[in-house]
Amino acid sequence: MSPIKITMAGYQPPASVHNRAAEVFGRELLAQTGDAVTFEFDGNLVRSKGCRAVDLPVMTERGELSLCYFASSYLTEQVPELAIFDVPFVVRDRNQAYAALDGALGELLADRFLANTGLRVLAFWDNGFRHFSNGVHSLRTPADCQGLSIRSMNSALHQEFFRQLGFEPTFVDVRDLVEAARSGRIDAQENPLTNTYNFGTHRYHRYITLSAHLFGVVVLLCHNASYQAWPETLRVAVRKAAEQATQVQRQLAAAEDEEVLAQLDPAENEVAHLTDAERAGFLAAVAPMLAKQREVLGSALFELVE
Repeated sequence: MSPIKITMAGYQPPASVHNRAAEVFGRELLAQTGDAVTFEFDGNLVRSKGCRAVDLPVMTERGELSLCYFASSYLTEQVPELAIFDVPFVVRDRNQAYAALDGALGELLADRFLANTGLRVLAFWDNGFRHFSNGVHSLRTPADCQGLSIRSMNSALHQEFFRQLGFEPTFVDVRDLVEAARSGRIDAQENPLTNTYNFGTHRYHRYITLSAHLFGVVVLLCHNASYQAWPETLRVAVRKAAEQATQVQRQLAAAEDEEVLAQLDPAENEVAHLTDAERAGFLAAVAPMLAKQREVLGSALFELVE
């Protein structure tokens, strides 16, 4: 009997915590299944195939890929409840996020994916706290953000948040982010430190502000029709491999911030650590948005996170 072919793709450099976790997934899967399965992983389909990052979940839903990882902010049209992670300052620390994602909130989101898409959630990964970087000046108050163009994902909530701080948001796909920073098309961007460093954006953005305004979630997605067609032994192996990869991914993500900060050259990058008062100033600036989203998304959803 021919082995079952499982393909997985990502959109990041080899050193990223997601790609390292995906490699763990592949090793664990093959260790459990032996010759019954072949596993192929392309960690940066954007570079190897020239596609856009946003194509990955589409390709997975069509069955062109078995699995992919993808940032939750791009998936809110299919699963509106994911927007809870696009509301700034809702998540205070990683343990709070993990408890929600491994509990009732995660179950709700997984059910919504099955109901609304052809995708099955295998795990929720840590995409890090998002921080600002820019090439103009240090950002310590909302007044410092006034008039700066900022790269945004294609998320209405992100863009509303940026506008309330005074930024001028513009959508830029991740494949074009570094060039947009290099050319000056954008003044600022926001990302987990691992992305800012590994993508190379820090080379063009001297100023980094540790704002921790959003906690990023990456969803490990599987083509559900393929999953259902696999024998039960393979489904069990896939779930176990996903659990192992998730443990590793979260450990790597938690350690990554300090590792990146240690690698930044103070002569090249200035890092602003916000005081409690400065952070409160950012929070006050977006208070109307927080109140509005509590009404839109419902208090019950916020309670699953808080």
